[in-house]
Amino acid sequence: MKVEEVSMREYFLILGKRIWTIVLITAISIAVSGVLSYFVLEPQYQTFTTLMVGKPKEYQNYDQKLDYNEVLLNQKLVTTYGELVKSRVVTDEVINNLGLDLSYKDFAEKVSVNLVKDTEIIKIEVTDKDPKLAAVIANETAQVFMKHVKDIMMVENVQIIDEARVPEIPVKPRPKMNMAIAGVLGLMISIFLVFLLEYLDNTIKTPEDIERYLGLPVIGTIPKLED
Repeated sequence: MKVEEVSMREYFLILGKRIWTIVLITAISIAVSGVLSYFVLEPQYQTFTTLMVGKPKEYQNYDQKLDYNEVLLNQKLVTTYGELVKSRVVTDEVINNLGLDLSYKDFAEKVSVNLVKDTEIIKIEVTDKDPKLAAVIANETAQVFMKHVKDIMMVENVQIIDEARVPEIPVKPRPKMNMAIAGVLGLMISIFLVFLLEYLDNTIKTPEDIERYLGLPVIGTIPKLED
């Protein structure tokens, strides 16, 4: 127990000896993250539209009764509909309709399709530096998808639940979160650096170092005189 206490005391002494190194590196990390978040990184806005898609016409029951198997079928088909949203036939038409100067790859990076678990709902999310354009792309993608899913999958019951709205607050960057993460990383890096410097420093500084590393007893010390 005594050995553990001594070890912990030594660790704190090492950290205390280079405390300004730790403070400086941590402060620089936070400052750099803040500058990048507030003045360098471009804000990105995100909006979404949601659609509910039923089953294809050929799967519909003639008696029009909704049962559990019908719901399961619709949920399985939602995955297929999600892939259709990201298909070239849909994305190319959206790009042409809106006159966007985007490639298929660029468009795919802006638009993502999420399937709401255990439901028949598709969520189309769009991220862009222009909040108004993000809303326009999301709503146009929903409209184009509705047209093609009716032609390709023979689906009649497609409904838009939520139209995309113009977002007011950017989703990224998040300056406060970025600065907090940078502070933690800076603290960890600075502590690691302090212990590394201490490990590489093989000079003798105290009488205890002589006894520990050389195994020699200290019979006397010369005090430092102040001027």
